[in-house]
Amino acid sequence: MLSTDLILHALDLTRKERNCEGMTCHLPPQVTPFERPPEQVAFHRTELSVILSLYGRMVAAGEWRDYGISCLREVAVFSVFRRTAEMPLYRIEKRPKLRSKQGQYAVIGAAGQVLKRGADLKSVLRVLERKLIRAVE
Repeated sequence: MLSTDLILHALDLTRKERNCEGMTCHLPPQVTPFERPPEQVAFHRTELSVILSLYGRMVAAGEWRDYGISCLREVAVFSVFRRTAEMPLYRIEKRPKLRSKQGQYAVIGAAGQVLKRGADLKSVLRVLERKLIRAVE
């Protein structure tokens, strides 16, 4: 039997790679309690209130029925569905890296076309509010 010290010395856990009998072994990176987990982009409470206000009006009009929120590493997405099992009708995206270029908010249609992009969420969402305007007979 090998002692614990001999095993730790053989593995050399401080290195990320170690040649293990002819093959390279990759060890997982050491995580300390002081390291931050990978950051995710998310909608702020004020942004969600603006989006959910529009969503409520569209549900009342019978246009939308379901939504989904995805918080990923580079983008936060609010997807809108007519039916749950379908592809989203619209995606409202927040990409903070585009803040200084094209604007961090975008409304994307079902086919992937960018309907509107900008820095102000309310002005970007106006492209969807036009769907609420109908002629009264």
